[in-house]
Amino acid sequence: MFPFGFGYFDPTMILLIPSIILAMYAQSKVKSTFAKYLRVGGKKGYTGYQVARHALDNNGIGDVPVEITRGQLTDHYDPRRRVVRLSNEVYNGHSLASISIAAHETGHAIQHANGYIPLSFRNAIFPIASFGSNVAWIFIILGLIMSLPSLLDLGILLFSAAVLFQVVTLPVEFNASGRALRLLDEGGFIADDEYKHSKKILNAAALTYVAAMATAISQLIRLLLIRDRRRN
Repeated sequence: MFPFGFGYFDPTMILLIPSIILAMYAQSKVKSTFAKYLRVGGKKGYTGYQVARHALDNNGIGDVPVEITRGQLTDHYDPRRRVVRLSNEVYNGHSLASISIAAHETGHAIQHANGYIPLSFRNAIFPIASFGSNVAWIFIILGLIMSLPSLLDLGILLFSAAVLFQVVTLPVEFNASGRALRLLDEGGFIADDEYKHSKKILNAAALTYVAAMATAISQLIRLLLIRDRRRN
């Protein structure tokens, strides 16, 4: 018998279908939105680097560097090294996509500098969540194959840490986007009629985190159902 269900079909997989569809839509949406606004130049002419650098300096964190990183949509803020990393298209780009994403990552740096509690909590649980996401399935699969409830429970517990990380990530990302819109607007980096477009870009990016959280929660519910079914 297949360890995750009856025969070769696991009925609990149905729980994942909505979140998988949402994840596929979110990825498509963020890529299409980024591609669209990458071709739309900002009216004020700023590059992503200039937006990030000015915003960091204006918020008293001029010691945080802004660096180029490889790839597309690989932009991020590294809280361990306190550095904003932007892809080449964002770093050197003058587009609305470039400056909006740069502002978002700068928002994370400002969160860190201001001691934003959800970000601090996320950073604190990251090592546990990272470990849990990497090894949880080893314990889960062994627990199912060997019919050892203790191993299965340990795997689910480790996976729960990864789920918690996804849940906490959501308010962190939405808050960073809110900060990004304010600094773009108040800093004079965008024209009045560009605000709504920057918001669309950031909302599309945020949808990927909603999808990730939905997928993680659905998977956790599925694992709990499998565990209960095995015990009954």
